[in-house]
Amino acid sequence: MEYHNPVLLKESVDALVENPSGIYVDCTFGGGGHSREIISRLNEEGRLISFDQDEDAVANKLDDSRFTLVMQNFRFLKNNLRFQGFKQVDGILADLGVSSHQFDTPERGFSTRFDGDLDMRMNQASKLTAAKILNEYEEEKLADVFYYYGDLKNSRRLAREILAERANGTIRTIEQLKGIFHYIPKNIENKFFAQVFQALRIEVNDEMAALREMLLQTAEVLKPGGKLVIISYHSLEDRLVKRFMKNGMFEGEPERDVFGNWDAPFKPVQSKVIVPTDQEIKENPRARSAKMRVAIKN
Repeated sequence: MEYHNPVLLKESVDALVENPSGIYVDCTFGGGGHSREIISRLNEEGRLISFDQDEDAVANKLDDSRFTLVMQNFRFLKNNLRFQGFKQVDGILADLGVSSHQFDTPERGFSTRFDGDLDMRMNQASKLTAAKILNEYEEEKLADVFYYYGDLKNSRRLAREILAERANGTIRTIEQLKGIFHYIPKNIENKFFAQVFQALRIEVNDEMAALREMLLQTAEVLKPGGKLVIISYHSLEDRLVKRFMKNGMFEGEPERDVFGNWDAPFKPVQSKVIVPTDQEIKENPRARSAKMRVAIKN
């Protein structure tokens, strides 16, 4: 089984790599699909630094002197680049979300297709798991996770039902969790559990905070004219990326000068998102929700 089938491979690397002698960053190495394509566009002077926090990704490390794999969350982008000797780079790519390998490995707990422990850690050294959240979070905090990260309007009810279930014993497995919500109609069951699992996964991995931190650092480490390419898979991610590329902020509006202009760190390359073709979606159903945005550093 292939570790991960990269989404928007050609489109993202076409947008990213303009200088074959440049220094590039792949923030989400995974199976190495995007990294291999980036390396193929570089000459002997080019360099690629890739990040991943999942130890399983080490098996895919590229055997190339131009390549460096950093086993860290991309939220530590700036410090790790400086440790490698790079203050600024020519381009940064991040393919957000979960790899095919993580979804397809039952014991990782990312998929509703299997039974297994409620884990969902991208960094397996982390102490916070989905089970820990379900068994230890207070009702209000648990409801907020479902509401803000899963867009579940009945989040308060869901949280109460989980607390009632854990009064009878520890919630450990995917099937136990699904059993709590056995009443969900079949026609919306898949969507419902996808939202529940998304909410838990985002909380386990602190994904939204990590994305904010990484984006803010890109404004510091990219050279003027450098490219930022982000592929997102749900509206929470895409909203942050869109706003940051537009004005360098995640909330509110920047201060404007007397002419109504603001000083933004990036300029979006296109007004509309780039999405996979029908053929790519047919070959890789997980690509269906992908959205790619590209910006140039001012």
